[in-house]
This record gives sequence, C-alpha cells and structure tokens, in this order.
Amino acid sequence: MTAALAQKYKVIDTDTHIIEPYDLWTSRISVKKWGDRVPNVKWDPVAKEDAWYFNNNRLGTAAGAAMAGWHEFPPKHPREWKDVAASAWNAEARLKKMDEYGIYAQIFYPNVAGFGAGQYLGLEDPELMMLCVQAYNDWAVDWSSADKKRLIPQAAMPFWDMDLCIKEMERAAKIGHKGLILTSEPQHFGQPKLTDPHWDRFWAAAQDMQLPINFHIGSGDMSDYTLIHERNGQHAAFASLPVLFTLQNSRVIAQLVMGGICHMFPKLNFVSVESGVGWLPFALDMMDWMWVNGGVRQENPALDLLPSEYFKRQIYGCFWFERRTLKSAIDQLGADNILYESDFPHPTSMSPGPASSAVEPKQYIQEVLADYPADVVEKILYSNAAKIYHID
Repeated sequence: MTAALAQKYKVIDTDTHIIEPYDLWTSRISVKKWGDRVPNVKWDPVAKEDAWYFNNNRLGTAAGAAMAGWHEFPPKHPREWKDVAASAWNAEARLKKMDEYGIYAQIFYPNVAGFGAGQYLGLEDPELMMLCVQAYNDWAVDWSSADKKRLIPQAAMPFWDMDLCIKEMERAAKIGHKGLILTSEPQHFGQPKLTDPHWDRFWAAAQDMQLPINFHIGSGDMSDYTLIHERNGQHAAFASLPVLFTLQNSRVIAQLVMGGICHMFPKLNFVSVESGVGWLPFALDMMDWMWVNGGVRQENPALDLLPSEYFKRQIYGCFWFERRTLKSAIDQLGADNILYESDFPHPTSMSPGPASSAVEPKQYIQEVLADYPADVVEKILYSNAAKIYHID
C-alpha cells in the first residue's frame, strides 16, 4: 500500500473522551431547587486543583483526565481548566485534532459520572439522578452537533431503574445517540448481575433499536484500584492500574457468552472498550475448552455454538498501543471483531506528553497495519465500527 492508511481510509476511533465543561449540569438543572447537590466544580484548597462535587461530596479531579500533550507523567495531571488543551473539550478544536491525526470519526464517552454511569447513584435522589443522566445525554448530542457525522455520542443509562432505562434508551436514540454505555458490574451498585433475567428487557430493547452495548473498562467496582502500593514510586503504582482495568473485561465477555445473553439476543452487538485485543485469543480458547469439557451442551443442547463462535458473531474488542499482540490477535481471530481506538485524551492514550515514546495515531496505524491486505485494514479501521454504530 503506497498511500498512508489514515489518508486512504476513513478511520473511526472507537474510544475517546470529552472533558466535561464545568457547567454541564448546573446550566441544565435548577440550582435554585437542588443547590450544591447538582454536580459542580469547586477549587479544592487541599489538593490544590479543580474538583467535581456530587451531592456536596468530592468525586474527583475536574481536569485530570485531559493528559493529551501534558508535560508530566501520570498520576500528575492538569490542575485547572486553563491547563487543558482545547481539543479535549472544544468540538471545533477536536475536529481539527482529528484531521491532524488522520481520524474521520470518533466514538466518545463520559468521564465524570463514571464509564458506566454509576457515580450518579451518589446523588441519592432518584429525580436528581435521572435529571443528571438526561442532562449529560442532551449535552453530548449538543456537543456532537459541530459535525454529527464525525462526533458520535454514546448514551448514559439510569441502569438502577429498568422502566426509566428503557424510556431513556428510546429518547436517546431519537435525539442522536448511536449506542449505550452500561456498567460491567451492576451488582456493585445494588442491581442484579448481567446474567440475571432482570436484564432481558434491556437486551431486547437495545436489540430492537439496533443500539450496541458498550462496556468500558473501569465501569464497575473501583474501590480496590487505588495507589496504595508505591514501593517503586507513584508512577509505577499508577502504571499498574490500566492492566488491572483491562483484564477485568474478560469477566464481561464470559458473562455475555456463558450466561446465554449472546444466544438469546443474536443480533445485539457488544463492545469491550479500551481493553485491548491481545488477550482475547487466550480467553476464547479457555472458554471453548471449558464449554466442551464442562458438559455445557449436555446440560443445554440449545447452546449450539462455541463461545468463540458467539464472540465472533456479536462481540468486538478495541486496540490502541499493541504491536505483537495485535498481530497475533488478527492472525488468530481474523479482522471482523477488531476495532481501532486512541483513548484521547486520557493518560494511556496515543496523545501523550513530550516525555513519552508513544507515536501519534497516523504513524502508529501505518506501522502496525501497512503489511495487511486492504480488506483487513478496511474492516479494522472503518467498516466494523461503521456497521456497529450505523455510521454513514
């Protein structure tokens, strides 16, 4: 291939984030009625940074996830809005950055309320919780209006109430959302596990509306993922966290397949977001082994496919930094279930500060995919994602 891949194909970046504006909720929800319970940003004099507060409780740093171009290694991070690159929060600046990187479209996710919307439960009032979910979903559509073909929002779900969940799913689809986010561990938030029949209404509605379900890493129980073991320094402690988050998604895939969800809802797509692909062949081999040698088909003959076959029919994984493991995954699984992402502008993204040795998306894509046939590259960079998210 002589032409640069990022120029030849309309690359779809399947995992990015927007640094939410400080007035996202206070500009859409009555502060007169709810006061400081509405999510808002205050200066934290102890931590010396802007911080988000939900229900008067500090949730986390407000600017810290915007690491693109930042000059320090994580967990050090921007402290104030003025330190954040415009492309992390401004739609027009983001589109220019996408052009620079050779990216046609981006699927984007939230930060503040959690990758599965679990932080809304800290608001404690069901009415306020629902108002905040809707405010985020409305804002995301407004933000994407800068170019609706290139900026693709995914809707937060009030997963703690199934009736509200179905209603919001329908509303979100009507206003422009192309997929849904869901926590990987609803049991951590007092709800049934994903394999419980409680969720069948959710799966059925999403299937009918052709909305993919996105399981972003770190969307469940985060209580044990803290920087408490700093024997080799804070940077080593932080560097261990993404590994733990990533492999946690193997539990999601096992539940979707082993729990019969893929079997019962054969046209519903699932995406394992920001979790890499190199470990997938091992996980699928192990699931197949246990399936065949564990008496599954004898117990339930209706389960007529192997776990790897259910996966290949309905589940997708995203990669961004891998090289040898990416090649291995493509060679073993094929290209039909693999998506490209950049994780912009997070600490593990392809947009690091000047001290990092990582390369930017355009160069990386060229280096890892240039030797593959055109049909393989086209699937990974564009058509797989275009099919899942219904991108024209």
